[in-house]
Amino acid sequence: MTSDLGLEAFIHILLNLLGLVIAWWALQSFRFDLFVKNPKSTQATVLKVLVAITLGHLLARFFIEYAQAVRYLPYLF
Repeated sequence: MTSDLGLEAFIHILLNLLGLVIAWWALQSFRFDLFVKNPKSTQATVLKVLVAITLGHLLARFFIEYAQAVRYLPYLF
């Protein structure tokens, strides 16, 4: 039981990191210079990191909740 929880926590961490990497990669094609005053500033970089963390977390939550829903499908019948 405890090892199952540890494995699940490990998977959640991996999915969050994978979501962060995918979000950061996708944001590289986004033109932040159209929306911020100085795109090379520290503030713009922090904004980009925060947006990547937020998008990565949302992406990871989607996959985690989808996997949980699939696991509960057998209880439907």
